[in-house]
Amino acid sequence: MSATFAEIDPQTSTSALELRVRFCETDLMAIVHHGSYLVYFEAGRVEWLRRRGVTYADWANRGVHLPVVEAHVGYKAPARFDDLLVVETTLSELRAVSMKFSYTIRRGATVIADGWTRLGCIDGAHKLLRIPEHMRDVLLASELPA
Repeated sequence: MSATFAEIDPQTSTSALELRVRFCETDLMAIVHHGSYLVYFEAGRVEWLRRRGVTYADWANRGVHLPVVEAHVGYKAPARFDDLLVVETTLSELRAVSMKFSYTIRRGATVIADGWTRLGCIDGAHKLLRIPEHMRDVLLASELPA
C-alpha cells in the first residue's frame, strides 16, 4: 500500500532545524554557494528522521538505503556567512519505493531557498526495494517528545 500526499498529515510531517552559515559554505561574493543548499536539505532530512527516533545508519544496518535520485533547488534570496537559517523539512510524498521531502529555508521571514529531493529505497545490492512497513510507520509518525 502506498501513502499519497492526502494520507500524510501536514501537522506531523514537518520539522524545523536552525543552522548558522559557516564561512566554508560561501563563495567569493560572500554568498552561500549554490551547492550548499543541498547540504542544508540533507541536514534537515537527517534531523527530521532523528526527531522520529531513527537515523540513516539504523536503516543502513538493516540493509536499507535511501539515495537521492532527484533534486531541485529554487534560489530566492542570498544568504551570507553567519546568517541564522531555519530549514523546514516536510515529508510531502510517500510511494511504494520512494519518498519526497520538500524544504523551505528562511532567514527570519525571508525565504532564501526552497526545493525538494526524491529518495529511492534500495537494498545492499543497489536493487529497488519496497519501503518496509517499520520504515513507513516511522515516516508517517510525529516528532517524538524532546
